[in-house]
Amino acid sequence: MANASPLVEVMMAAARKGARTLSRDFGEVENLQVSRKGPADFVTAADKMSEEKIFESLRHDRPGYGYLMEERGEVGGSDKTHCFIIDPLDGTTNFMRGNPHFAISIGVERDGKLHAGVIYDVLRDEMFYGETGKGAFLLDSRGVDKRLRMPPRTDLGLCTIATGMPWHGKRGHAKFVTELHKVMAVTAGVRRNGSAALDLAWLAAGRFDGYWERGLNIWDIAAGLVIVREANGTTLDLDTGENNPEASCNLLCTSNDLMPRLQKLLG
Repeated sequence: MANASPLVEVMMAAARKGARTLSRDFGEVENLQVSRKGPADFVTAADKMSEEKIFESLRHDRPGYGYLMEERGEVGGSDKTHCFIIDPLDGTTNFMRGNPHFAISIGVERDGKLHAGVIYDVLRDEMFYGETGKGAFLLDSRGVDKRLRMPPRTDLGLCTIATGMPWHGKRGHAKFVTELHKVMAVTAGVRRNGSAALDLAWLAAGRFDGYWERGLNIWDIAAGLVIVREANGTTLDLDTGENNPEASCNLLCTSNDLMPRLQKLLG
């Protein structure tokens, strides 16, 4: 990986180790669909095992770093300037239902700011990565490493926008429905795929033209925000318009050209 720094290579290696357990366990999920208990407990165990493999790998290669993990929470380190932010299975509901759309997301903060990110699409064997000031890239299943740059779109009518919606029991349904109607009325389509990390990675790769969602967690988006920014994308807080959506985890991401129109549409 000529474009990956030593730090990013460490993160990629950890993602691949976590992916081995997910790949194996995903093959068992279909069998569990027909059981009375269902796959929920099994998937929780798979999530935790993936996180443990990632944690062990990163701790070996960067022993002093701190951690913020979806399952384990915060783990301090002697190096107070670096912190890994880990989602070992983004797209848990998809995984649980045998839907092959999920990923591992690993971000890292340096001096309190997002610095690098890796998103690994386990089953497609696509490794998206980026580092501040060094660009964003996709290492595909053939081993081809290519730079990611979001295409310059100007016509919303030709754009496909990704989103995530509030699930059962979560606030914000009415607001989301209003926003959805507005976006659907002026775009080529809206997609809800169930993995915020992959939505951001695909946005950086030009597979989507924009993305918005509220109420996320930092481990859902830490890696993706770096990758989108390094692919010449713009990321804003949906409600304040500030360029720090990692603070609220309410985000709007798109190209520089489209941002004013989407921001006004969702404002």
